Amino acid sequence: MPLPPEPSMPRLPSILNQRAPVPVAALLLAIACGSAGAAVRLPAVISDRMVLQRSAATPVWGWADAGETVSVRFGATAATTRADGDGRWRVDLDLGAERRAGELRIRGADSETVVRDVLLGDVWLASGQSNMQKPLGERKGERPTFDYRAEIDAADAPDVRLFKVARKRAPAPLDDVAGEWVRCSPESVERTAFSAAAYFFGRRLHRELGVPVGLIDSSYGGTRIELWTPAAAAAGTDPGPDHSVLYNGMIAGLAPFGLKGMLWYQGESNLIDDGDGAAYTAKMARLVDAWRGAFGGGQPRSSPGSSPRTLSGPLPFYYVQIAPHLYHVVRPSKVADSEAAARLRQAQAAALAIPSTGMVVTTDLADDLADIHPRDKRTVGLRLANLALADTYGRKDIEARGPRFRAMRVENGRALLSFDHGEGLFASDRKPLSWFQVAGADGRWHPAKADIEAGRVAVASVRVPHPVTVRFAWDEAAQPNLVNGAGLPAVPFHTGAAQ
Repeated sequence: MPLPPEPSMPRLPSILNQRAPVPVAALLLAIACGSAGAAVRLPAVISDRMVLQRSAATPVWGWADAGETVSVRFGATAATTRADGDGRWRVDLDLGAERRAGELRIRGADSETVVRDVLLGDVWLASGQSNMQKPLGERKGERPTFDYRAEIDAADAPDVRLFKVARKRAPAPLDDVAGEWVRCSPESVERTAFSAAAYFFGRRLHRELGVPVGLIDSSYGGTRIELWTPAAAAAGTDPGPDHSVLYNGMIAGLAPFGLKGMLWYQGESNLIDDGDGAAYTAKMARLVDAWRGAFGGGQPRSSPGSSPRTLSGPLPFYYVQIAPHLYHVVRPSKVADSEAAARLRQAQAAALAIPSTGMVVTTDLADDLADIHPRDKRTVGLRLANLALADTYGRKDIEARGPRFRAMRVENGRALLSFDHGEGLFASDRKPLSWFQVAGADGRWHPAKADIEAGRVAVASVRVPHPVTVRFAWDEAAQPNLVNGAGLPAVPFHTGAAQ
């Protein structure tokens, strides 16, 4: 059977679109007789060219008449249920043993809907603000990503499927979103303005794993984390008038679609609008917990050579730390000092205490400190993919994390720092280590000389004979050179702050 053509016009939200039209004469006769039931309706994310998450419990849901029997079939796997009093129904399909392509058939009392060109693979949700939203191509007011024309021309990957969620704010959770699945191609990545970071992530996973990859891009520039957090998760906080509006309009209608994991790139607006970096850790924890709850928490996970039925813990959540930028120079009325960004980065690093998370460091990726949108989204996507390959898919040959401060001890006037993921420490530019500072009991900071010795970093200053605290890359513009053997930059830190 030939593949269905790509749509030439944006697909209507599924609440307005029924895939199994009834002939007009028959419809009029049925209405006249009062016996016609409404066609079974599906959410927009369950549609032609989709990727279904390969797992032992993959949700399929939609709407029908209250009490109507609904049957769902994919290949040899089938399930039947009844719509509840509100007309909503759901089944969980065991797709662990199914083939990778086929049709999803949903039959109600009087109609059948067929979703065509469905692949089985892994689906990832990517969200955040403008650095996640930034497309491969040109976007008004921004410089395009590096080598964007060659990258677009090379974006021919029909087993990578893209779903771009239309931007929408809503005062209450919606049951659907607007969007369509498209095959990844030079035309589709440009037409949809799909997230560059998410695209590079998905392309690497597809090449490494050889399985179909579905990517859902639900991002919106200039937005705070509170707008993406469900209202129920804000208990005990001051949510503000527009809390949750993006969760309501752009995330709620996707749930409970089966996911392999989530990607997040956000934080700049919280720094600019709020300035309270320390609070971001708790905000992230609320968002992660709420999203995992909406999408079913843990999902069956598979890796090459293993069964998709193998159970995992919570859904993986991989995120990007904000990049170097002259916040208090470009926005002096919003950001008070050059350390505000460092405090927010510290809060982002502290969020690694949330189970099944990973963080990409970007201190080496800013090409212009006056531009809040670094152009190298390829490296961001590849680093996110390496986190997934190492943690979600069990690849032991990949070091996906940069050095992270573990402990400090003082010896002969020097602070000796040890690191996790610190195998093969070196200076990326082969120059002396940069952006280290040390303070004594008086709390006054001084630039420090730092050297790598036996896998540790020794930090000292003639002005601080008795070191008490060390900080590293503690500035909005810091672009330090300490990396590990994998070439990954060290996580900015402050030994006197919580890790």
